Amino acid sequence: MARMPSGERRRQLVEAAVRVMARDGVARATTRAICAEAGVSLSVFHYCFDSKQALLEAAIESITGSYVARVMSAVEPKVTLRETVRGALGTYWDHVVTHPAEHMLTYELTQYALREEGFEHLARAQYEQYVASAATLIRQVCALRGLTPKVPLELLAQVLAATIDGLTLQFLVLGDERAAEALLDATADHLVGLMDG
Repeated sequence: MARMPSGERRRQLVEAAVRVMARDGVARATTRAICAEAGVSLSVFHYCFDSKQALLEAAIESITGSYVARVMSAVEPKVTLRETVRGALGTYWDHVVTHPAEHMLTYELTQYALREEGFEHLARAQYEQYVASAATLIRQVCALRGLTPKVPLELLAQVLAATIDGLTLQFLVLGDERAAEALLDATADHLVGLMDG
């Protein structure tokens, strides 16, 4: 096995963990299964992570960070604020539609963390990261348009995070793309109303 920097090994293990958990579920994602997926030994896992809890935390951060990076790279000023907001929502939504198992995994990680003693803080961190990410995106959109939101940024970020969370779960359960698109349009309208008026 070729030597590689520990940061790269950590990333390799996190990516393997996400694949295993999305495919088999969080409870069945043992460190052995994750190591097998990554093609590394258990000793490499223990060198890179103190515990499975640390790996799950890194997986949550990686998944959320990936979503945010994808959306932020797509945020660009369009003709109207609504088109800018709807475009950003659409970028996220395209990933939901094409990678539903990864999004189901985020809900499973939340439930797992809430039920496993000692892991509860991971669920809180996950949702705090959603709100912080939403705030970053709103700040970027406002900066592009020279806006100051009509409501406090933290509240607007919580509204966005809660709305997207609910829309995603509803889509994963019902699978109704037409309804999801209509709800995304309504969400864009609502956000624009809170950002500019």
